[in-house]
Amino acid sequence: MLNGMAKKTLAHPDLVYEEALWALGKERVAGVDEVGRGCLSGPVVAAAVVLPLRCPPIAQVCDSKLLDPALRAHLSAQICAQALAVGIGAAGVAEIERVNILLASHLAMARALRRVGPVDHALVDGSPVRGVDLGEHTTIVDGDALCYSIACASIVAKVVRDRFMERLARRHPGYGWERNAGYGTPQHLAALATLGITVWHRRTFAPVRRLIENC
Repeated sequence: MLNGMAKKTLAHPDLVYEEALWALGKERVAGVDEVGRGCLSGPVVAAAVVLPLRCPPIAQVCDSKLLDPALRAHLSAQICAQALAVGIGAAGVAEIERVNILLASHLAMARALRRVGPVDHALVDGSPVRGVDLGEHTTIVDGDALCYSIACASIVAKVVRDRFMERLARRHPGYGWERNAGYGTPQHLAALATLGITVWHRRTFAPVRRLIENC
Protein backbone atom coordinates (compact mmCIF):
# COMPACT_ATOMS: atom_id res chain seq x y z
CA MET A 1 0.00 0.00 0.00
CA LEU A 2 2.72 2.46 0.95
CA ASN A 3 5.55 0.98 -1.11
CA GLY A 4 5.41 3.83 -3.61
CA MET A 5 6.21 6.35 -0.90
CA ALA A 6 9.64 7.94 -1.34
CA LYS A 7 12.25 6.73 1.12
CA LYS A 8 13.04 9.40 3.69
CA THR A 9 16.48 10.18 5.05
CA LEU A 10 16.03 11.86 8.42
CA ALA A 11 18.07 12.03 11.59
CA HIS A 12 15.03 10.81 13.52
CA PRO A 13 12.08 8.71 12.34
CA ASP A 14 8.70 10.38 11.97
CA LEU A 15 5.01 9.48 11.64
CA VAL A 16 4.62 9.90 7.87
CA TYR A 17 3.86 6.22 7.29
CA GLU A 18 1.47 6.02 10.23
CA GLU A 19 -0.33 9.22 9.27
CA ALA A 20 -0.91 7.93 5.73
CA LEU A 21 -2.61 4.86 7.17
CA TRP A 22 -4.58 6.79 9.77
CA ALA A 23 -5.90 9.02 6.97
CA LEU A 24 -7.26 5.85 5.32
CA GLY A 25 -9.19 4.98 8.46
CA LYS A 26 -6.72 2.36 9.68
CA GLU A 27 -6.54 3.36 13.32
CA ARG A 28 -4.67 0.41 14.85
CA VAL A 29 -1.27 0.54 13.17
CA ALA A 30 1.55 -1.57 14.61
CA GLY A 31 5.26 -0.96 14.15
CA VAL A 32 7.21 -4.24 14.19
CA ASP A 33 10.93 -4.95 14.46
CA GLU A 34 13.24 -7.71 15.66
CA VAL A 35 16.66 -7.88 17.26
CA GLY A 36 19.29 -10.57 17.54
CA ARG A 37 19.40 -11.92 14.00
CA GLY A 38 23.18 -11.68 13.77
CA CYS A 39 23.96 -13.07 17.21
CA LEU A 40 25.80 -16.33 17.83
CA SER A 41 23.72 -17.14 20.90
CA GLY A 42 20.28 -16.56 22.35
CA PRO A 43 16.84 -16.13 20.81
CA VAL A 44 15.69 -13.66 18.21
CA VAL A 45 13.17 -11.28 19.80
CA ALA A 46 10.55 -9.08 18.13
CA ALA A 47 8.28 -6.33 19.40
CA ALA A 48 5.06 -4.88 18.03
CA VAL A 49 3.97 -1.42 19.18
CA VAL A 50 0.53 0.11 18.52
CA LEU A 51 0.50 3.87 19.02
CA PRO A 52 -2.41 6.24 19.70
CA LEU A 53 -3.66 8.30 16.77
CA ARG A 54 -1.51 11.37 16.14
CA CYS A 55 0.60 10.74 19.22
CA PRO A 56 3.44 13.21 19.83
CA PRO A 57 6.77 11.49 19.05
CA ILE A 58 9.04 10.96 22.03
CA ALA A 59 12.24 12.94 21.61
CA GLN A 60 15.39 10.85 21.02
CA VAL A 61 13.54 7.80 19.69
CA CYS A 62 15.60 6.42 16.80
CA ASP A 63 17.22 3.19 15.67
CA SER A 64 17.91 1.29 18.90
CA LYS A 65 21.48 0.46 17.83
CA LEU A 66 22.36 4.18 18.03
CA LEU A 67 21.37 4.52 21.70
CA ASP A 68 23.38 3.80 24.82
CA PRO A 69 21.80 1.20 27.15
CA ALA A 70 20.63 3.63 29.84
CA LEU A 71 18.85 5.92 27.37
CA ARG A 72 17.41 2.94 25.52
CA ALA A 73 15.89 1.58 28.76
CA HIS A 74 14.49 5.01 29.62
CA LEU A 75 12.92 5.39 26.19
CA SER A 76 11.49 1.86 26.29
CA ALA A 77 9.60 2.71 29.47
CA GLN A 78 8.26 5.90 27.87
CA ILE A 79 7.21 4.02 24.73
CA CYS A 80 5.35 1.38 26.74
CA ALA A 81 3.54 4.13 28.65
CA GLN A 82 2.57 5.92 25.42
CA ALA A 83 1.50 2.85 23.44
CA LEU A 84 -1.99 1.43 23.22
CA ALA A 85 -0.47 -2.07 23.13
CA VAL A 86 2.97 -3.68 23.15
CA GLY A 87 3.60 -7.31 22.22
CA ILE A 88 6.77 -9.40 22.45
CA GLY A 89 7.50 -12.52 20.42
CA ALA A 90 10.56 -14.73 20.19
CA ALA A 91 12.04 -17.72 18.42
CA GLY A 92 14.51 -19.83 20.35
CA VAL A 93 17.80 -21.40 19.38
CA ALA A 94 16.33 -24.78 18.42
CA GLU A 95 13.82 -23.10 16.13
CA ILE A 96 16.50 -20.90 14.56
CA GLU A 97 18.58 -24.00 13.83
CA ARG A 98 15.60 -25.87 12.41
CA VAL A 99 14.04 -23.28 10.08
CA ASN A 100 16.89 -20.69 9.51
CA ILE A 101 17.31 -17.28 11.09
CA LEU A 102 15.27 -15.31 8.54
CA LEU A 103 12.14 -17.40 8.94
CA ALA A 104 12.65 -17.52 12.71
CA SER A 105 12.78 -13.71 12.76
CA HIS A 106 9.51 -13.51 10.86
CA LEU A 107 7.90 -16.05 13.20
CA ALA A 108 8.95 -13.90 16.16
CA MET A 109 7.35 -10.88 14.47
CA ALA A 110 4.10 -12.78 13.88
CA ARG A 111 4.02 -13.82 17.55
CA ALA A 112 4.60 -10.24 18.69
CA LEU A 113 1.74 -9.05 16.47
CA ARG A 114 -0.65 -11.64 17.86
CA ARG A 115 0.02 -10.33 21.35
CA VAL A 116 -1.23 -6.80 20.57
CA GLY A 117 -4.62 -8.00 19.38
CA PRO A 118 -6.24 -7.11 16.04
CA VAL A 119 -4.44 -4.46 13.97
CA ASP A 120 -5.54 -2.73 10.78
CA HIS A 121 -2.05 -2.63 9.30
CA ALA A 122 1.52 -3.45 10.36
CA LEU A 123 4.64 -1.50 9.42
CA VAL A 124 7.47 -4.03 9.42
CA ASP A 125 11.20 -3.39 9.34
CA GLY A 126 13.10 -5.10 6.54
CA SER A 127 12.53 -6.78 3.21
CA PRO A 128 9.34 -8.55 2.08
CA VAL A 129 8.20 -11.34 4.39
CA ARG A 130 7.57 -14.78 2.90
CA GLY A 131 6.31 -17.96 4.50
CA VAL A 132 4.71 -16.26 7.53
CA ASP A 133 1.32 -14.55 7.72
CA LEU A 134 1.65 -11.05 9.16
CA GLY A 135 -1.74 -9.93 7.91
CA GLU A 136 -2.02 -6.63 6.04
CA HIS A 137 1.41 -5.05 6.26
CA THR A 138 4.06 -2.92 4.59
CA THR A 139 7.77 -3.70 4.81
CA ILE A 140 10.20 -0.78 5.04
CA VAL A 141 13.94 -1.24 4.54
CA ASP A 142 15.75 0.67 7.31
CA GLY A 143 12.35 1.14 8.92
CA ASP A 144 13.87 1.67 12.36
CA ALA A 145 15.60 4.79 11.02
CA LEU A 146 12.58 6.06 9.07
CA CYS A 147 9.35 5.09 10.80
CA TYR A 148 8.53 6.13 14.36
CA SER A 149 6.48 3.08 15.39
CA ILE A 150 9.13 0.70 14.00
CA ALA A 151 11.84 2.61 15.88
CA CYS A 152 9.75 2.26 19.04
CA ALA A 153 9.48 -1.50 18.44
CA SER A 154 13.24 -1.77 17.86
CA ILE A 155 13.95 -0.10 21.20
CA VAL A 156 11.50 -2.25 23.16
CA ALA A 157 12.74 -5.46 21.54
CA LYS A 158 16.38 -4.56 22.17
CA VAL A 159 15.78 -3.82 25.85
CA VAL A 160 13.84 -7.05 26.38
CA ARG A 161 16.45 -9.18 24.64
CA ASP A 162 19.45 -7.49 26.29
CA ARG A 163 17.93 -8.07 29.73
CA PHE A 164 17.36 -11.71 28.89
CA MET A 165 20.98 -12.10 27.77
CA GLU A 166 22.17 -10.41 30.97
CA ARG A 167 20.31 -13.06 32.97
CA LEU A 168 21.84 -15.82 30.85
CA ALA A 169 25.29 -14.30 31.40
CA ARG A 170 25.00 -14.98 35.13
CA ARG A 171 24.40 -18.67 34.37
CA HIS A 172 27.11 -18.85 31.70
CA PRO A 173 29.91 -16.44 32.72
CA GLY A 174 32.89 -15.73 30.52
CA TYR A 175 31.18 -15.11 27.19
CA GLY A 176 30.45 -11.45 27.94
CA TRP A 177 26.76 -11.70 27.07
CA GLU A 178 25.99 -8.95 29.58
CA ARG A 179 27.93 -6.62 27.25
CA ASN A 180 27.78 -8.17 23.77
CA ALA A 181 24.23 -9.63 23.97
CA GLY A 182 25.46 -12.72 22.11
CA TYR A 183 27.06 -11.00 19.13
CA GLY A 184 30.38 -12.33 17.85
CA THR A 185 32.73 -9.93 19.57
CA PRO A 186 36.42 -10.85 20.06
CA GLN A 187 35.71 -11.71 23.71
CA HIS A 188 32.81 -13.96 22.75
CA LEU A 189 34.81 -15.73 20.04
CA ALA A 190 37.75 -16.23 22.39
CA ALA A 191 35.44 -17.67 25.04
CA LEU A 192 33.96 -20.07 22.52
CA ALA A 193 37.44 -21.40 21.82
CA THR A 194 38.33 -21.84 25.50
CA LEU A 195 35.00 -22.57 27.20
CA GLY A 196 33.20 -24.34 24.37
CA ILE A 197 29.60 -24.00 23.29
CA THR A 198 26.48 -23.85 25.45
CA VAL A 199 22.89 -24.88 24.78
CA TRP A 200 22.25 -21.22 23.96
CA HIS A 201 24.67 -21.14 21.03
CA ARG A 202 23.36 -21.37 17.46
CA ARG A 203 25.13 -24.39 16.02
CA THR A 204 24.23 -23.51 12.43
CA PHE A 205 26.10 -20.18 12.60
CA ALA A 206 29.55 -20.33 11.05
CA PRO A 207 31.85 -19.61 14.06
CA VAL A 208 29.96 -22.10 16.23
CA ARG A 209 29.69 -24.68 13.44
CA ARG A 210 33.43 -24.50 12.75
CA LEU A 211 34.19 -25.10 16.42
CA ILE A 212 31.97 -28.19 16.41
CA GLU A 213 33.57 -29.50 13.21
CA ASN A 214 37.09 -29.03 14.57
CA CYS A 215 36.43 -30.84 17.82
